[in-house]
Amino acid sequence: MGFLDLNNNGENEENQNNEIESLIELGTEKKSNSKNIPKDIQFLTIIGEIEGHTVSPPQKKATKYEHIIPLLISAMEDPNIKGIFIILNTIGGDVEAGLALAEMINSIDKPKVSLVLGGGHSIGVPLATATDYSFIVPSASMTIHPIRTTGLVISGPQTFRYFEKMQQRIINFILRTSKVDKKVLMELMYATDEIANDVGTILIGQEAVDCGLIDKVGGFSEAMKKLKTLF
Repeated sequence: MGFLDLNNNGENEENQNNEIESLIELGTEKKSNSKNIPKDIQFLTIIGEIEGHTVSPPQKKATKYEHIIPLLISAMEDPNIKGIFIILNTIGGDVEAGLALAEMINSIDKPKVSLVLGGGHSIGVPLATATDYSFIVPSASMTIHPIRTTGLVISGPQTFRYFEKMQQRIINFILRTSKVDKKVLMELMYATDEIANDVGTILIGQEAVDCGLIDKVGGFSEAMKKLKTLF
């Protein structure tokens, strides 16, 4: 009898460790016995750099898109999940991976709300607009700029056309999922007086709402209330 108790204790400890590892790795508690966490809402955090086909250095905080996609599928298929709450504090990252996540989020037919905390930069912009309703806290910032690459670019004209098409994909997605006007978006994207040694624009809180990029300035509680009205 004592032997069985020891096994059960070991199993419980292992489950607890696995849950802690899940929290550390994903920043998301997929399953929990806590009574304080709503069981009908899937919370997803997209933080740091969005990691795509190339693994980020270990010292960087990164969100792996291959971790987020299964969670989105699970939320879509789970009949108990009524809505998805996405929290963003990202510097951007892999464009293909970020756009894939944005399209995945947008294509889910359950209510979705996003909240920009800290930052929603670069490819984080379409991730913020991918939901049914978007919020930004007053102090958060969003950087809009053309896509870029670093290092040697070979096959110049062909590479340029590829980047041009990728840029258009991002622009079309943002226009499709937000209220921003195309002319305004292009002006923000190619502004030359906002960012040193680069082109683009940094929007702070209300500025992102004023241009039609984000729906409303608000925090966690307000975003939660809005999500529940969409059920």
